[in-house]
Parts: sequence; C-alpha cells; structure tokens
Amino acid sequence: MKKFMFLALLAGAILSCNSGNEEKTSTTVDEPSTSFLPPLMGWSSWNTYHVNINEELIKRQADAMVSQGLKDVGYLYINTDDGFFGWRDETGLMHTHPDRFPNGMKPVADHIHSLGLKAGIYSDAGTNTCGSMGDNDVRGIGSGLYGHEQQDMDLYLKEWGFDFIKIDYCGASELGLDEHQRYAEIVDAIHKTGRTDVSINICRWAYPGAWAAELARSWRMSGDIQDGWSYVKSIIGESLYLSSFAHDGHYNDMDMLEIGRSLTQSEEEVHFGIWCIMSSPLLIGCDMTTIRESSLNLLKNKELIAINQDKLGLQAYVAQRFGDCYAFVKDIEELHGNKRAMALYNPTEQPFEFTVDWKTMELGGDVKVRDLVHQKDLGTFNGSFTYTVEPHGVLVASIEGQRLETDVYEAEWAYLPFYNEIGTRRQMINFLPEETASGGMMVTNIGGQPGNDIVWKNVYSEQGGDYEMTVYCNSKFKRNEKTRDLHVLVNDVEQAVVNNLHSDEIEAIKVKVALQPGFNKVTMNNTIFWAPDIDRFTLKKL
Repeated sequence: MKKFMFLALLAGAILSCNSGNEEKTSTTVDEPSTSFLPPLMGWSSWNTYHVNINEELIKRQADAMVSQGLKDVGYLYINTDDGFFGWRDETGLMHTHPDRFPNGMKPVADHIHSLGLKAGIYSDAGTNTCGSMGDNDVRGIGSGLYGHEQQDMDLYLKEWGFDFIKIDYCGASELGLDEHQRYAEIVDAIHKTGRTDVSINICRWAYPGAWAAELARSWRMSGDIQDGWSYVKSIIGESLYLSSFAHDGHYNDMDMLEIGRSLTQSEEEVHFGIWCIMSSPLLIGCDMTTIRESSLNLLKNKELIAINQDKLGLQAYVAQRFGDCYAFVKDIEELHGNKRAMALYNPTEQPFEFTVDWKTMELGGDVKVRDLVHQKDLGTFNGSFTYTVEPHGVLVASIEGQRLETDVYEAEWAYLPFYNEIGTRRQMINFLPEETASGGMMVTNIGGQPGNDIVWKNVYSEQGGDYEMTVYCNSKFKRNEKTRDLHVLVNDVEQAVVNNLHSDEIEAIKVKVALQPGFNKVTMNNTIFWAPDIDRFTLKKL
C-alpha cells in the first residue's frame, strides 16, 4: 500500500522558504525576528485517482480550484502524486508517461502557474515508487530518487518548475536506508538547485523524529488515510500527544482530506475541524469538479481555516480527557492571550455531555463561546461550560475570557528530543498509558544518556519569582538500575536534584524553582541513569 506524507518546507539553515503571499509573521516564545509559513493548503491527486492520472485531469482540477472559490480562501497547491513516471533513458534522465502525460510535465506546471496557483510533484526516497508496489504500476520501478537525486531535482524543480515535492519512502524502506540521512541527502540536492521557495513533504508514515523539522515543512505521522470513519478516528488518536513537535512553520501532517467522499456530514466536520485545530496541512483529496455543496462549504469555512492558518502555528493539545472523548485547546492570535481555540471531540457511538472547567482552558470570568463550524455564537458562560456532542461529532469553538496563569503542566504536553515512532532507538522515550495519571498518560524512559530529556518550553509566569514545583512521578526500579535521580532545570540552569527515588506508585516530589517573567523552559532529565516516569508537575507561587 502506498504511504505518503504532506508537503514539508526546506527549513532553517538549509533553505529559507518564504513564498509570496503565503508568508506569515510569527510570535514565538523567544519572539524571534524571523517569519514562517502556515500549514500548506491545496489538492492532491492520490486519494481519488491513485496512479490513474493524466494531463487533462490535473488541469481540470486546477481550473476547479479557482472556479469553486477554493483559491479565494487559501488553497494554492495542485499536487500531482504518483503516476506520471515513464522511463529513464541511457543517461538516467526521467521521461513522463507516454500516454498519461505525452507533452511532459512542464505544460502542467505552466497551466497551474497561469491560474496563480502553485504546482506540486512526487517521488520516492528509494529506487521504486509506492505506486509500483501497491498499484502494480511498472512505470514506477526504478523511478525513485535513489542514485538520481540531483538529476531529478534539477529536472522537477528547475526545468519543469514545480514548487513542492512529496518524498515517499516505500522504495527506501526496501533498501533499509536510514531515514534521517536519506532525507538530508535529498534536501541537499534540492538546495543545490538554487530554488529557495520549494516546499518538501516527508512521507515516512509515522512521526520520524525531531530532525524532520530541520528539513521539512511537514511530515506524515500516521499510515495512509482512506475513505472511512475508522481512518479519521485512528489518525486523530495518533495525533493526540504530538503538539510539541509542531512549531515555527513545521507541522505534523495528518494526511490528505477525505472530505467530499463517503463520510457523513458530522464525520466530515470532525475530519476538517480537527485537522484545522491541529494545524495539519489541508490537502483536498476528492474530485473538485463534482464535489457536493455541503462539503465544498465546509472546505471554504473561513473561521475554521483561520485557526489552521493562525500566525502562531500551534497544534492543539489535550487539555482534558473524558474517557474516550477529548477536549483540545490552543492559543490563537496571541501567545497567552485572552482568545483560544477549543475542540470537544466525541469519537464514540453515543452522545456525550462535556462539562469543561474553564480553569483547565486557562480562562476565567465570563467566557464567550462561538461555534466555528456553524459560525454562530453560543453565549457567555462563567465557571464551566456544558455541551452535548453527538456520536462521531465535534464542537470546534473560539473561546474568549480572562487569561489565567496555569499551575499544571502535563508530561504529554512536553517536547521529547529523542522521541520518534519508527523504532530507531532501543528503550526509547515514550508515552505510557496509566489510568492513575492525571490525564491517563505518563512519559517513560527519560534519561539514561545526555539529551534524552523531557522539556516544557512554554512555562508561563506573569511576574516571575520563586515557586514550589510539585513533580508527580513513578520511580520504581527497573532494568537493574540502582538509583533513579531527577534533575530539574529552568532555562538550562539546574535548580534541583532529587536522589534515590524508589516508589512503585505515583508520588509527589516538591522542589523550589525560580522562574523569569514571561515564558520559561523547564527540563527534567538524568544524564547517566533512568529518571522517574513523569505524570505532570504543578506550580505554586511562594
């Protein structure tokens, strides 16, 4: 089966990627002077057509993006996925499919550009493409980038003029290549084309590791989506605890949209609403020439799009768990401001009545709630908010009130520099379900070596000063270690060391820390042995 990932931008020192009217000015914790791009919006051919594409089909979809009003609300990319490959000649030069694209790919890109849109293309990091495997497309055999990195990038990006490339991993997986090294080699080839406005997508089908943000605008974090509720639900489940890895113009890609196919209206609202609040790229996957009106209106919902394209570029995190139902939240418009985005998500088969304590959303006083899906105000609520969400349903809302200084930081909100989901590390730092933990989740396998830390980057204090920090952790001995010590650092300065922890249950460890006014970075680790498993920490001003 084909696996694939959304667009990702050449980033940082490798490429500077500011592209026309997509450019956004950002405010981050450290308030850098740089700017970054929002999640990518557009259309891709794979969901509906797989390898069964041709020149006229791609051009019709580009025309439809304009005529259906999708370009007007921010959808800019028309991406030709697998299926355009023909053969390599004796020099290794790629030629297009003689029947599907008899005029080559440049006329396709030129037509897309003539409409004021951007053109995307596809390849694989290995020898063969995914279509050659899952769709038995023999033209994909030998069509991958392996051994032809510079030759293909010069052709696709310089000669043909494409603005984006999605790089799959089926062929590379066959070869047993190292993901980080392989994608870095391809990014280097793109850099050497001289194109500084190209977006890249890493399509590795699982969260690949923190290195992806150094190379890519976005990266796939799950297996392929397909046309069905179970796939939407599964990908949301895989996204629950990845919020810290989306930052500064680099995003977790939840895969292409199945809006406009077989999902029910409420399921489509979940699909689009959660993709928006999670700041996933938004790539339409249906036939835009025949899309039904209700689906088209949802895709053009400017209030939902606004929280996806918000200048802060944040992914929502789980603020509260209610069994199998979740309340997500994130800042919008201003860090630690009075306005936030919230989603109440019910994936179950029964209606669920949410009661959300506004304190868990870091808001107080009278809180205004606006339903963004249906674009209507729900009223003003003090103290808490109760709302029933139907099965396979969601409420996506903006909430506005008095901003509070939170005193709780869950482990599952933290950044884990060594975390990945492709199994490249032994005894890897990981999320550990634990029903006795406050959110039902802990982080385990912290420490054991330098850098294997748990880091909260946005610990806020209005005035700064001394705080009592209570760390809730489980420190039973494991793997024959003789000690489990915990080091606590604030803004890279060690504040406390707690030695010889040895409890089989979650216990509360109290230490004193000093915070600066504004945002602080809190790190917990043990550079030699294993640190305790962490549930959360709380803060109390002294």
